[in-house]
Amino acid sequence: MDNEHQRRSYDNERIDTVVNRVDTVPNVERDFMEETAGEIAEPIRFSEKEVDREQNGRGIGWLALALSVVSLFLMPVIMGAAGIIFGFIARRRGAETLGAWAIGIGAVSIILSFFVRFW
Repeated sequence: MDNEHQRRSYDNERIDTVVNRVDTVPNVERDFMEETAGEIAEPIRFSEKEVDREQNGRGIGWLALALSVVSLFLMPVIMGAAGIIFGFIARRRGAETLGAWAIGIGAVSIILSFFVRFW
């Protein structure tokens, strides 16, 4: 019986050791639930280069719109294509609305010129 008592004692010690080890492992769900991104994020800064880029895009947008409108009356394929190209450049540089209108009017001008010519 003494031998069985030693074996049970040894088993209990092993169980206690395992339980103590499990308790020392950090619980990810319990210990690490706070968010720290707000404290280490850098504030957004606008540089003068971005503002200049938007102004440059606006000028190209007006040029593209003018080319597209003129293409309704003079050389629709050439001026309309130029308006579309400059419209894409304007959109890429930040003048979304002007570029979209220039692309649309230039495309309509080219399509109308083909209908008038071949109708």
